[in-house]
Amino acid sequence: MRIGVDYYPEHWDKDMWQSDARLMNQTGVKIVRLAEFAWCRLEPSDGLFDFGLLDEAVRLFADNGIDVILGTPTNCPPRWLCEKHPSILPVGDNGKTNPIGIRAHRCYNDTKLREYAGRIIARLAEHYRDFPNVTAWQLDNELEANICFCDTCNKKHREWLKRKYGTLEALNKAYGNVVWSGEYQSWEQIGPPYGGYNTTWLNPAYMIDFERRATEDMLEFIQFQADIIRSYIPNAIITTNACFCNHTSDFTAMFSELDVAAYDNYPTACLTSDYENITSTSAFLDMVRGAKRKNFWIMEELSGMPGCWAPMQRTPAPGMIKGYAKQAFAHGADTVIFFRWRTANIGAEMHWHGLIDHSGVPGRRFYEFAELCKEAEELKDIQGSELHSDIAILYSPDSGRAFRLQPQTDGFSYIEQIKAVHQAFVRYGLNVDIIDEHADISGYKIVCAPALYVTDNSTVKMLHEFAESGGTVVLTARSGVKDENNNCIMEQLPTVYRGLVGCHVTEYDPIGRDKAKVRFTDGKEYDCKQWCDILETDTAETVASYESEFYAGKPAITVNSCGSGKTFYIGTVGTRRMYEKAVKQILDISGLAYTEGLPENVEITTRTGNGITARFIFNNTTLKRSFELDGKAIQLDPFEVKIIRM
Repeated sequence: MRIGVDYYPEHWDKDMWQSDARLMNQTGVKIVRLAEFAWCRLEPSDGLFDFGLLDEAVRLFADNGIDVILGTPTNCPPRWLCEKHPSILPVGDNGKTNPIGIRAHRCYNDTKLREYAGRIIARLAEHYRDFPNVTAWQLDNELEANICFCDTCNKKHREWLKRKYGTLEALNKAYGNVVWSGEYQSWEQIGPPYGGYNTTWLNPAYMIDFERRATEDMLEFIQFQADIIRSYIPNAIITTNACFCNHTSDFTAMFSELDVAAYDNYPTACLTSDYENITSTSAFLDMVRGAKRKNFWIMEELSGMPGCWAPMQRTPAPGMIKGYAKQAFAHGADTVIFFRWRTANIGAEMHWHGLIDHSGVPGRRFYEFAELCKEAEELKDIQGSELHSDIAILYSPDSGRAFRLQPQTDGFSYIEQIKAVHQAFVRYGLNVDIIDEHADISGYKIVCAPALYVTDNSTVKMLHEFAESGGTVVLTARSGVKDENNNCIMEQLPTVYRGLVGCHVTEYDPIGRDKAKVRFTDGKEYDCKQWCDILETDTAETVASYESEFYAGKPAITVNSCGSGKTFYIGTVGTRRMYEKAVKQILDISGLAYTEGLPENVEITTRTGNGITARFIFNNTTLKRSFELDGKAIQLDPFEVKIIRM
């Protein structure tokens, strides 16, 4: 397993580089990421390229046996370029050009940005292709959908709509533009959503198309950069660093043409005793692995207390640095790079702490990192092994977009639904893949699709066929609500899934922060919240019923036979305990083996390959844990990971 760091030589005096590189070598650092924000030093004026500083840094790391990931610096165009071609700057929802001075100040579609970005990427690729320790490339930084309101983007959006709908009549009908007299009489009337982007006042059909096109802009920008690098380095390893931004929702598309998926992983150090608060990042790790259905990298890992645009958080407790990195290994990461080696003493991120604080004196966190580097050396036999899962959770980018555009009820969150179902399976020591809703599901035994709000007919067909061939399907409330245009389907919920689940919704109650009760057939009761579908069974059997509100006695959770498989419908949003109870019944019906009796927030994943099976057992709590597993006594300190080779 490789451990690395993010390093910014342009921020530090050169007399520090030698000691930093030497200490990295002694500590066990294998790889560094460089230059993703360094455009102003690499091209200090138009057409004047100066790679001398970067050359020195790359060679210094080579001398210390450390590989390099080079970033393309397109996230932060230099001031001279912004002044010479202000069209590269994005336009905000107020119709005004965004000022420079923060990062990500570029519109992917601007022709001048493409010209200058293409030029510097080509120069970098040509220059560094013969540097043997430059082993990979990162495109830009934390890319998200191109939410820009400039004329270029507006014209591109109109052309996109013309290709999709063909005529204004078809577009007006798809959008329901008769509402609020919004019908277009000409294509030129179609403009960006000025004056309050992403609010509930805007047409949801228009807005989901706007986000779809903006995501395609991001994908084009990724491909544009990757093509340039590959034209000089055909076998280049290329990635980008995903994160959960406001407008990032489609990891599968983001990495489809790249060589490896990568993610910026910042687990919280602020753990609470509230069991309902899912603080584990395991679902996000499984989602990144699911993007390409293979192992991935962490490009930024928690090194110290975050603090920049928000007040500083708690410092990582003893064990967190090692524990969270090993948790990433447990979920399929083969490389973990820490942000950052040194805490910045300049700029907006000076309180987003690295491994070495402003004092320059290595402390507790650094020495824990050093221990991790040594322990990672002992995991060489696990490198390249993979996770194989019988359970998949489907993620729908369109549903994610639609829920952001129209919040359902107070406290309801699509990603929290994904996490809650995921965590219930993790509770039983099982590997779980989180994959795109269009991915191949034929190799799984259980497929869960929480809140498939926006309907895709190919997904509907796939889930029916999966159940009929013997698989177990799990659907939840807010499934089948919208059509592909983000308009409501005029049928009883769950509409297109009714035959699959064997029940229908007669009424629903968005209870928000209030609580209701559900009772399973064995008499056990649990709280539910946020949403209650009041169900009536067609062919399904009742698994649990409501025990409160005016719909007491009505089904809340059902199971239906479908071909040779089963389908469950969970018509409410439950507590973690409720999901764990439901998942145990799902596992029993599906015949999957699982582990019972794990302490709260202890996670088990299994990697296989290279002739070994490695079981990772992670204590994601501040408490010591003692329990029995397969007849053996297991003791774990806070955030400790034990690895059992089988």
